[in-house]
Amino acid sequence: MNGLARKLVAEFLGTALLVAVVVGSGIAAQQLSPGNVGLQLLENSTATVFGLAVLILVFGPVSGAHFNPVVSAADWLLGRRQGTGLSATELVSYIPAQVAGGVVGSVLANAMFDLSVFQISTHDRITSGHLLGEVVATAGLIAVIFALARSGRAALSAATVGAYIGAAYWFTSSTSFANPAVTIGRIFSDTFAGIAPGSVLGYIAAQILGAALGLAAITWLYPGSAATADNVTVPHESAEQLPASS
Repeated sequence: MNGLARKLVAEFLGTALLVAVVVGSGIAAQQLSPGNVGLQLLENSTATVFGLAVLILVFGPVSGAHFNPVVSAADWLLGRRQGTGLSATELVSYIPAQVAGGVVGSVLANAMFDLSVFQISTHDRITSGHLLGEVVATAGLIAVIFALARSGRAALSAATVGAYIGAAYWFTSSTSFANPAVTIGRIFSDTFAGIAPGSVLGYIAAQILGAALGLAAITWLYPGSAATADNVTVPHESAEQLPASS
């Protein structure tokens, strides 16, 4: 298996497991704390914080642990002038792997809790406040990731990104999806963590806008960001550096 294939498998598995954590913990929260939405959100966000941190540590050295199309796109865009970050080929390969992983993660969570495997969510989330929440959540996520890379602290990304997402569950009205692949994946579970198809395009548009704002802020605050694009989300080897299988 060549280096790019390894990266794509890492992004697929990482995103699938991330969505399985988000959706699975949401299902468990519904079952364990019926009628108590605040406690459900606490249970859901706590599992996500720890799950995301572990997944970054496991898959980060292979692919960078993006698990998120807007992170991958920002990494590609930021590194264009200096030849760092993702290549165009990697970018257009990462995104389908991440989206496919998101869908599989929801299906896996449904199956683990003995629910109908294939579901479509009826949980409408589209309000102006939710969309603003997604802009803020995604802008903050991009700023955190690239600030750590620029300041030589990318090794702290597992804990820091997990902590930010956990906090953003609570300070944003949307509960911080901040990820188009996760958003699409969560269509396929009609549970606490799901999102109705009619809300998805608005969320993704808000996420793209948020990513652009976060990237604009970080390039102004850290003018040398392009030189560190290879360290997003965590330092990892290029496809050419990854050892070939025997």
